[in-house]
Amino acid sequence: MASTPRIPRAELTGIYGAVVQRMARKMLGDVPESIEVIWHNPKVRTFSLTLSRKVLKWDQCDEGLKSLAHMAAASFVGCSFCLDLGYFQAKHRGIETAKAPEVPRWRAATVFTDLERDVMEYAEAMTQTPPTVTGELSDRLLEALGPAARFELAAFVGLTDFMTRAYVAYGVKSQGLAAACGLEPLPTPSAELRPTA
Repeated sequence: MASTPRIPRAELTGIYGAVVQRMARKMLGDVPESIEVIWHNPKVRTFSLTLSRKVLKWDQCDEGLKSLAHMAAASFVGCSFCLDLGYFQAKHRGIETAKAPEVPRWRAATVFTDLERDVMEYAEAMTQTPPTVTGELSDRLLEALGPAARFELAAFVGLTDFMTRAYVAYGVKSQGLAAACGLEPLPTPSAELRPTA
């Protein structure tokens, strides 16, 4: 799906650019325009790509729960690129494909466990401005996940919020990654299903 970001795309040059292009094509089938946009600023680019790689090594919180948290935050912010990427990654990480398309309307969907619902509620509550995380929700997650995983979930959602808001501001849109693997993305939740602050 072609889009026009608010910051023009840059050509990925040099040896590093060639490596990034090869890795992106191997992992995603194409080079996301998000990488082309951040390529303008080497320090921000290096920070973003390094951070993304390091976060993949976090292992205290279940990957499936983090995937749902990522998609819930992306949906809440309205980052169609991040939601699209989340669907694609969920498919390739073995997350139940029946769940991924339901994330934007998780409150009405019947496919999620109570813990998954708490994780998505937490992701949305952290993403609101100001955050609306309740002590009760935090306590339930602490009991279900334990301190290390609960801390990792909070850090993961915080970084997801940072990235999703940046991509929305850049004007980066969905590139059809989910459609390429047979998922039908829903970029934003229905207005009636969105919580009120």
